Amino acid sequence: MKNQYFGDINDYRKYSLLRALQSTGDGSLLVAWMLTPDDGSQDGRFRSYLEDRPLCANCDPPLFVGLADLLRSPSQLSVSLIEGSRLLPRTRYHTALVPDGRSERESWRKDLLRAASGVDLVFLDPDNGIEVPSKPVGRKDSSKYVTWQEIRSLWEVGCSLLIYQHFRRENRQAFTQRLVSELGKRTGARFTEAFCTPHVLFLLAAQDRHAQRFGEAVPLLSKRWSGQIEAMGLANWNLETYRENIEMITNSTLK
Repeated sequence: MKNQYFGDINDYRKYSLLRALQSTGDGSLLVAWMLTPDDGSQDGRFRSYLEDRPLCANCDPPLFVGLADLLRSPSQLSVSLIEGSRLLPRTRYHTALVPDGRSERESWRKDLLRAASGVDLVFLDPDNGIEVPSKPVGRKDSSKYVTWQEIRSLWEVGCSLLIYQHFRRENRQAFTQRLVSELGKRTGARFTEAFCTPHVLFLLAAQDRHAQRFGEAVPLLSKRWSGQIEAMGLANWNLETYRENIEMITNSTLK
């Protein structure tokens, strides 16, 4: 994430996704911005949606109005604007810049784990998504990716995960299926899903105890954001099936 992206259409969609996932139950959220320095490019200036009220305003009216108000602020564009608002409920933030250096990155990971202590859902917001072989930790611009080690570490301390992911130059459906499958294998998550938008992807790995409430949020999200945020259907989000699965998991745990 870069501060220059704040309030663009991808931001609007991702905050609405987080709000939907937080709308059922009383779970806590950590937003790990994975901040990198602004680069002076034109990226992040896609804010014309604010003028397209019929298309966007009704998707999440309180968020739409709130972001519009924040963007009228005389302050410099920054994620700190939403941190100071009430638009994301029950949320704390991890704001440290992500370093490229290997030892510095390890320190950053440990700080992230401390920040995630006791949190139900962690949203990881890297510039590009999950690590690629060409950008291992220690190489320039590796800070633009979240590593599998960081993902596994957060999962192992009991956090569900939502991960921001750019599409790559391959068939979107095949890419999404492959990444969701790998996320499930790397974490051991029984419940994984992907949410597709016109520009980016969001990957969800839910701990067993959170799966039902996230499943309940999906129909709400699909209704609000039809055509703009779509659950890919790579997991069975049928609520009744989720309840049966949770009961089965609970019973097996008690035995």
